[in-house]
Amino acid sequence: MIWIIFYLISITILVLAIVIAVASGLGKYKIGRVITPFNIMFGGVFLSTFMLIIPIQDFLVQDSLYKSLQVTLFSLFNTIQIFVIEGETELIDVSRNCPYDWVASAYNVNLSIYYVVAPIMSFVFLISFFKNVNSFFKYINNYFNDVYIFSELSEKSLALGSDIKAKNNKALIVFTGLDEDTNEQQSEFIERAKSIKAICFTRDILAIDFKTHYKKSTINFFSIDEDEKVNMIQGLKIIEEYKKMSNVRLYVFAIGVESEMLLAKTDYGCMKVRRVNEIKSLVNRTLYDEGEQLFDNAVPAEDGMKDISIVLVGLGRHGSEMMKGFIWYCQMDGYRLKIDAFDENPEAEDIIRGAVPELSHYDVTIHSGVNVNTKSFSDSIMGLDRTSFVFVCLDSDEMNIRTAVNMRMLYERVGIKPVIQAVVKSSYEKKALEGITNYKGQSYDIRFIGDVESSYSADVIISSELEEEALQRHLKWGEEEEFWRYEYNYQSSIASAIHLRARIHCGVAGADKSDDELTEEERTIIESLEHRRWNAYMRTEGYVYSGSTDKSTRNDLGKMHHDLIEYDMMSDEEKRKDSKVGTR
Repeated sequence: MIWIIFYLISITILVLAIVIAVASGLGKYKIGRVITPFNIMFGGVFLSTFMLIIPIQDFLVQDSLYKSLQVTLFSLFNTIQIFVIEGETELIDVSRNCPYDWVASAYNVNLSIYYVVAPIMSFVFLISFFKNVNSFFKYINNYFNDVYIFSELSEKSLALGSDIKAKNNKALIVFTGLDEDTNEQQSEFIERAKSIKAICFTRDILAIDFKTHYKKSTINFFSIDEDEKVNMIQGLKIIEEYKKMSNVRLYVFAIGVESEMLLAKTDYGCMKVRRVNEIKSLVNRTLYDEGEQLFDNAVPAEDGMKDISIVLVGLGRHGSEMMKGFIWYCQMDGYRLKIDAFDENPEAEDIIRGAVPELSHYDVTIHSGVNVNTKSFSDSIMGLDRTSFVFVCLDSDEMNIRTAVNMRMLYERVGIKPVIQAVVKSSYEKKALEGITNYKGQSYDIRFIGDVESSYSADVIISSELEEEALQRHLKWGEEEEFWRYEYNYQSSIASAIHLRARIHCGVAGADKSDDELTEEERTIIESLEHRRWNAYMRTEGYVYSGSTDKSTRNDLGKMHHDLIEYDMMSDEEKRKDSKVGTR
């Protein structure tokens, strides 16, 4: 009977190991520090083999006071022998002593398979183990250097890691979570990682203890998986593990509201944590670095104003965020903004107005259900009056390039030359497209932005000039911790810093002065303009007027604000806040 019982236990263990390994392998989340699908299978096969051998040893070992202990130890010894290619095949012969023919046959088959499979699994395990051990010794060898640890090896992490290394040759770059089975692309990534002397671990970022490091050097974690939920889980676990270390920095790449709320309420301890919103980062960086051309290319009107006429193609995540940015950024004395936005989705306008309930305060026309490949789109573009700026952000690089080139052709036909920007995520394509011309050498004059190499650089992610300026804006009224912890504070201060740069460029009186240097006239100009910009910013964030100027009516959960009013309706106290944050 013992033969049947232990055979069934052995098979049950094997089946459970397969089910758990497959489930964890197909799952979206890493399941632990050491527990991986392969390790689950390795342990399952080991235990299954051990259970098979127990009845065999029970048959071989003579009855004695210590028989149970001897059977257990001999079975364990035989199991280890099988896994290190020293197993004796005589065990298969002994299994024939089973009184049940079908069980004896099953034993023969199972043991034969384990004799082949077990050594292979051991070999794979040891190769993986020594790879990680070698990497860990390299990590220890860089004890005094700043270390930058990425949750995966990808185009994005390589771009950022390479840029960090270029700016700080002593920095140690670490990539984790490499696949055991490398494909052609990952092999290329590994070679690129080696070229910057990076360390590569097959184990997950959560499965490695990085605490052994000099306390005055920083340990920087980048949770940069393509799956935002993976980043959030990794980020929260990293916080829990390292929050007592003041030299640890964590960058979580996530754009969803869920990540914003989870990180805001989490206890960081001594760590510094930053959520990286890749979409808003691109919008902010584009406006900060290149937004001035919106004003420089504005068209003078008969009434003395200058018209900024923007055509925006594509209202996906990037496009809709860029539209919001245009609305508050272009609030400038002497300028007038008009936006025409096109999207193939027939519900595009409804979606945008749902996100921005007070969009009607601005001259924005949304053309829903329009395909860029149709004649109706071309007719609409050519029928717009004096377009000065075009932003193209569709579903793919190919569509963006094709559409941008087509729009240059259409504008040439009506004799105008607006600035055209298009999003191209591929760094290789962006470089190849720089300065593109037609067969006669005529330049298309299209600016391509948003490529991986530019977006994932040390200056953008780690030591951003814009962030530093935004922090200084925030410190005029708040604490530094609140700047990094709360997205509301962070993004609001970023927008303020971006607009200050634009005001100085446009020569707004008093913009380059500090608050206490302003004349009364300059103060009024700054306060009025800053309040108008702030109104536009808050509205694009979904806020509406609370219905009363009473502070008690403010409700941030309901996105209702009592100050969404005209400048003249503001109290002197509130006006002073505008001049304080609206100057250097």
